[in-house]
Amino acid sequence: MPQENPPVFTTSNGNPVSDPYTTQRIPVKTDGYKYAPPVGPLLLQDFKLIDNLAHFDRERIPERVVHAKGGGAFGYFEVTDDISDVCSAKFLDTVGKKTRTFTRFSTVGGEKGSADTARDPRGFATKLYTEEGNLDLVYNNTPIFFIRDPSKFPYFIHTQKRNPQTNLKDANMFWDYLTANPESLHQVMYLFTNRGTPRSWRTMNGYSGHTYKWYNASGEWKYVQVHFKSNQGVHNFDNENAGELAGKNPDWNTQDLFDAIQRGEYPSWECYIQTMTLEQAKKLPFSVFDLTKVWPHKDFPLRHFGRLTLNENPQNYFAEVEQAAFSPSNTVPGMEASNDPVLQSRLFSYPDTHRHRLGGNFSQIPVNCPLKSGTFTPHIRDGNMCVNGNLGATPNYPNAYNCPIQYKAPVRPAGNKPDEKYEGEVVPYAWQVTDYDFYQPGQLWEVLGREAGEQEALVHNIAVHAIAANDEIQERVCEYFSKANPVIGKQVHKELQNLKRSGKM
Repeated sequence: MPQENPPVFTTSNGNPVSDPYTTQRIPVKTDGYKYAPPVGPLLLQDFKLIDNLAHFDRERIPERVVHAKGGGAFGYFEVTDDISDVCSAKFLDTVGKKTRTFTRFSTVGGEKGSADTARDPRGFATKLYTEEGNLDLVYNNTPIFFIRDPSKFPYFIHTQKRNPQTNLKDANMFWDYLTANPESLHQVMYLFTNRGTPRSWRTMNGYSGHTYKWYNASGEWKYVQVHFKSNQGVHNFDNENAGELAGKNPDWNTQDLFDAIQRGEYPSWECYIQTMTLEQAKKLPFSVFDLTKVWPHKDFPLRHFGRLTLNENPQNYFAEVEQAAFSPSNTVPGMEASNDPVLQSRLFSYPDTHRHRLGGNFSQIPVNCPLKSGTFTPHIRDGNMCVNGNLGATPNYPNAYNCPIQYKAPVRPAGNKPDEKYEGEVVPYAWQVTDYDFYQPGQLWEVLGREAGEQEALVHNIAVHAIAANDEIQERVCEYFSKANPVIGKQVHKELQNLKRSGKM
């Protein structure tokens, strides 16, 4: 429906424009030209045209290196249970308290135009606009990951993208890396179940994966992992349905989330923590900082603490989804990172990529702005697109006469033991593969056996992907999965042979 008082079309500097489709040109004689327009070349002085074209050339910012394809929505987090014995963060201090949120879902490896239903982990990142600053929970829909040595991350991601010669996805690259780095087996087995192709962002869980440290008001801390359990249930596509839908509607998950919220069917997740003491961590058969392992629920049971609900679609995708910037370094008092080396590397990498993609003042973009109006960073000033007043005449350092530092961090009780002690020479370190790296993947195979068709689906999904690799890599794939259980390797080998005989290669 037309607006009663529509705005006047203008250039970027506010100059009114009578007709946005015209261009400035000079009349010329057209003798001898039956169809030529009676005007000459364009004029450089046509600011309306140059203004439009120059911005058009720059309207696409660099896409994310990972998590490029995604969608999101606003909502709120509500405290349902008191966990003040574990965490002193203010947004958790009262049962029933609500905090505004923004959540972005994404695939990890695909480009911005890739299919939502591709076999890939999903990002599940939530920004909470708390009274103590923004808290970013940058999670995935899988409880584990492919790596535990941060130096491997760029190499791993390169193998999941395109071959530098053919510019095609390359099954040899994909499986060559994974089979040469067998600590990835737990995540790969999870990924090649049907949970690797969720039916909807609304019907998948979210997991912190990493271990964090949360403190209570007395300064006592525990290791923590966080789980978001979908109230819509967990539902997935099989391999063939996911592939078919990738062609019919590559934006399936994006549309599903938007349409559900428009209908008033607000998706929600119950939020839980697992906790572990330092003494318990010392007795584990694996490192608490190993991202390829899960914490057994029988030893570290889930504890309910909140609910996340999404109830508001973005008004502008670019402004509120594409420009959203999440980082695990965005935390609040009572929560901090553990010594997980992959998590530690993300504390640097995420803000660094935001500065490249969005500019040095990315935190001033409205979707990234802290809720608290009194944000005070006199040492972080200037730069491209500084639009918040830049703190006026305030000196650009924490000086004594008009920049008092008032906040005092909680002091730990006298006699409280220090966290962890470290001393010794600096050494290059990489995790070594042990037999325990295959114990949890073996357990996952047994769990899949409790549901009809799940083991068969895993074997099928592996084979239809690995069939594109060469024969030598296919043999390595069979050996790789045999580390979890020899039965898997044998069944994958049999399925590969069946596919070759049937010509489905």
